[in-house]
Amino acid sequence: MAALEEEEYRERLLKKVYHENCPGCKIEEEKASQRGVPIRKLVAIWMIVLASALPISSLFPFLYFMIRDFHIAKSPEDIGFYAGYVGSSYMLGRALTSVFWGIVADRYGRKPVIIIGTIAVVIFNTLFGLSVNYWMAITTRFLLGSLNGLLGPVKAYASEVFREEHQALGMSTVSTAWGIGLIIGPALGGFFAQPAEKYPGIFSADSIFGRFPYFLPCLCISLFALGVTVACFWLPETLHNHNQNGRLHDDSFEALETASCASNANEMKQKAEEQKPKESLMKNWPLMSSIIVYCVFSLHDMAYTEIFSLWAESPRKLGGLSYSTKDVGEVLTISGFGLFLFQTALYPYVEKMLGPIRIARLGGVLTIPLLSSYPFIAMLSGFALSMLLNVASLLKNVISITVVTSLFILQNRAVDQDQRGAANGIAMTGMSLFKAVGPAGGGAVFSWAQKRLDAAILPGIQMVFFILNLVEAIAVLMTFKPFLTVRDDK
Repeated sequence: MAALEEEEYRERLLKKVYHENCPGCKIEEEKASQRGVPIRKLVAIWMIVLASALPISSLFPFLYFMIRDFHIAKSPEDIGFYAGYVGSSYMLGRALTSVFWGIVADRYGRKPVIIIGTIAVVIFNTLFGLSVNYWMAITTRFLLGSLNGLLGPVKAYASEVFREEHQALGMSTVSTAWGIGLIIGPALGGFFAQPAEKYPGIFSADSIFGRFPYFLPCLCISLFALGVTVACFWLPETLHNHNQNGRLHDDSFEALETASCASNANEMKQKAEEQKPKESLMKNWPLMSSIIVYCVFSLHDMAYTEIFSLWAESPRKLGGLSYSTKDVGEVLTISGFGLFLFQTALYPYVEKMLGPIRIARLGGVLTIPLLSSYPFIAMLSGFALSMLLNVASLLKNVISITVVTSLFILQNRAVDQDQRGAANGIAMTGMSLFKAVGPAGGGAVFSWAQKRLDAAILPGIQMVFFILNLVEAIAVLMTFKPFLTVRDDK
């Protein structure tokens, strides 16, 4: 009887204590009583990430024509070179501020950083659409990247707002919305750029959309971001506000330690371990190795995103497809729809079967033969070209976002809650630096490849896709031990 009473007493002590005025505790209490999939939270995260992701690559379908209209390139072959720097300016700005926004999110909460990020989209994405010269375009993109630091905090938020069994779905929501944004954004850019030329019955050449032919897609994205900004004011915070020395103070656990410290050496040892200073994130190799692999995959994906549009819109004589912005928009719309279906319906099950590391490895391996087929697809025409290009684009984007989702999961499992904002900030910094190199390097390689159409080895566009595959192969090799490791206690 005494043993039973002691066990009941210990269970009462171990029961979680929730602080009344702590937003993080309110979320924890809600999670404890949560049943089923929290659809409203998934939708909220989806909309926030989508608003942040839409402007990142929405410019690529019309960037070729925008650079042409700025009259800064001396020849058509040089357009890709100048386009690369506009594409890189956003990522450079984000690389310089991502750690800062991660620290702000850990100290003041995820919600303020999210709201600032969506406001930045409203202002600077609109100004980019109104750019009148090359340098204004670069400046507005740089400022947009600098002030839009919400992706890292949103990843931390998604790992904190769901129960453990739904965390894979939460991370899949982040990466799916991100991937959909990177595809729908270019689709919007493709359909709505140059509206006075495409839809003369609706938009006149003398209207603002005729004088600023690339303003309409930017305006659509900014209006969506404005709606998300307003909705974010009702977003619940997940950060605990009763931290002690950078960690959550658990009253019930402390009470249990006091009651049983004389008779339970293991609990004393656990308490001593918890009181040790947090390990530096830079020394957390499971985190850093997953971030480095993530950066290399991101370099490849960003370079591919820009190169795909440049290649599709280039003239046939230069190895391109002579597509219009509308044609590119149609291809990316189909890819986005297929990506949405896969990530929402299949990814959680695939992640349970294979695990994040195997998924990243398999995705990288499948990408290499897929990209190798692109120069041969360009030799086709008509229905065969359209069908194979849509299939290849769909597969490529599904694989890319699946890999990114898996690496998101590894990064957030490698750290505790009070370090997730900073950890994701480091990830965003590294990823942004690599993605800044992607468009600039991809544009330069693309421009160089178009000047060597008669080369004996890998002529023209074949060289571009060979270099992309080389980067992907390096990323695949890095997913093996001893380079990539996982946290032991997760």
